[in-house]
Amino acid sequence: MATRTTAQQREQARIAYDAYLATCPARQLLDRISDKWVSLLLTALTDGPQRYSSLSRTIAGVSQKMLTQTLRTLERDGLISRSVTPSVPVRVDYAVTPLGISLLPVMQAIKDWAETHIEQVAAARDTYDNRSPAQTPLLRGPKIG
Repeated sequence: MATRTTAQQREQARIAYDAYLATCPARQLLDRISDKWVSLLLTALTDGPQRYSSLSRTIAGVSQKMLTQTLRTLERDGLISRSVTPSVPVRVDYAVTPLGISLLPVMQAIKDWAETHIEQVAAARDTYDNRSPAQTPLLRGPKIG
């Protein structure tokens, strides 16, 4: 096996985590953190640990299945922790980990942006949806040949 220089090793590492490449593992993480339930759960946990029932009430519209699935994947990715307190009934709390805390500013900014700009987006959608067929541009791929 050929020995690589430090510069070559850095270049290989840079290529290995280029999210534009189909094989980049960062794509899976981008897919995960771009999910609406992930951003809502993480931002809901900013004020401290919460129980499942509290999260369920806070995030309107999330099904029990989606909430459970999202909590498990966030725990698996190290973004939240789950602590069980033995009692009757058992108490389970979810909290953001230090890794999750490092993601919170981005998630909070996206949530805030969506809440601030939804009216502009809705107006743009209405304008787009109400165009006549003559105003709708044809989508064309690149010319071949």
